[in-house]
Amino acid sequence: MEYKPTIGLEVHAELKTQTKMFCDSKNDPNEKRPNVNICPVCMGHPGTLPTINKEAVKQVLKIGVAVDGKLADKTIFDRKNYFYPDLPKGYQISQYQHPLVQGGVLSGIQLTRIHLEEDTARSFHEEGNYSLIDFNRAGVPLMELVTEPVIHSAREAVAFARELQLLLRYLNVGDAHMEKGEMRVEANISVSTTEKFGTKVEVKNLNSFRAVERAIAFEINRQSKVLEQGNSVTQETRGWDESKQETYSQRLKEESHDYRYFPEPDLPPLEISKIDEFRKTYIVDSLPILPWAKRQQYRELYSLDDKTIETLIQDIPLQRLFDGATGGSSDKSIAKLAASYITSDLVGLSRDTEIVGSIENIDPIALGALFEMLQKTVLSSRGAKDILKEMYVRGGEPGQIAEKLDVLLTKDESSLMRIVEQVLSENENVVISYKRGKTSALKFLLGMAIKKSGGTGDPILLEQMIKKKTQCID
Repeated sequence: MEYKPTIGLEVHAELKTQTKMFCDSKNDPNEKRPNVNICPVCMGHPGTLPTINKEAVKQVLKIGVAVDGKLADKTIFDRKNYFYPDLPKGYQISQYQHPLVQGGVLSGIQLTRIHLEEDTARSFHEEGNYSLIDFNRAGVPLMELVTEPVIHSAREAVAFARELQLLLRYLNVGDAHMEKGEMRVEANISVSTTEKFGTKVEVKNLNSFRAVERAIAFEINRQSKVLEQGNSVTQETRGWDESKQETYSQRLKEESHDYRYFPEPDLPPLEISKIDEFRKTYIVDSLPILPWAKRQQYRELYSLDDKTIETLIQDIPLQRLFDGATGGSSDKSIAKLAASYITSDLVGLSRDTEIVGSIENIDPIALGALFEMLQKTVLSSRGAKDILKEMYVRGGEPGQIAEKLDVLLTKDESSLMRIVEQVLSENENVVISYKRGKTSALKFLLGMAIKKSGGTGDPILLEQMIKKKTQCID
């Protein structure tokens, strides 16, 4: 019997603000010292009062506009009541019935809502019968995005999560590093043989794309087997065991009434429509070009292939370098040169642990000048690669580096002819093969000539000279 999976995602992402959600403690995900970015407010001390972080609200509204969601006219913060050691107040300030954003679409997936809340502290379970808690993260602004249950495969879920991570980075509202816990995915999964949804199981805190894909695939298979055996799936919350590659039961799934939501008495309703910088028109003007629009631009303007486009889209520093080097020109030949060298040679340099350098050392305009030199055949491909490496390591202008490395192509016909004559005299058998129609022999002779020139001989001139000269040899 075939079971149809239905999946809805809940994605939490920490926002990139200077301070926490309801106090002025520093929001620093890279802080290694425990319990230094804290204050009486985020520690839940009696008598303290929260204050809404305006920038966090604006960032969620930017996300809402980017996905074409409906921005709230008025939003309300609520208390979500539950006890856990990493929740200092004994409740979390979140949003329930009046989120900042409703609806929207991302990567073809319908969204239910996007709301704003505060993150919990971080627990460290040591050996023995105790745990340690670092409250640096407690109170950090946390976006929660909920999809409709319209996803039907693990791969589709991962594709959505990747696109969301990319969007957060393009908008510069979050770094969304999953390995640091800055973005966490929870999947609600059910299987059924009919159009009616099956019993929902939630798998929490998936902190890598691989974990998302494997946990969903495992859970689909597990639930299908339970039903095939004539049993019922239990509605529960499960975790993912990376070492065993399986989900495990944590607790019975809570319903919304278990959290006893009620409006946060210390925060008044927020009248979004009455604040100018929260208006949709204001936010639209502040948005950068979004990933899907960028893909279309590269495809239509430069005719780049999908793999190259995705490499540039996924790596924002590389993309900025490409855009700067091409200067928005519609010259496809320059664009394809830039795309090739950036996504192949430059990526290779960045992955070489023995080469100390940085993409940031390269000035985009200078890189564009390098590609113009290539296009004008002032440089060979080998020379361009050497210059690119020098720019990656130390920066600089390609023209000056070319002179320093002595890689400018030689166009002096008399010196090139001497090289050609020497190569032909040293490789008479290859010359005979070429004259008999073996085209690979020409490539060999050309390669030898370029080598003798130290890589600076103009390959076009050298090839012309070889062809002309071999016509005169018996």
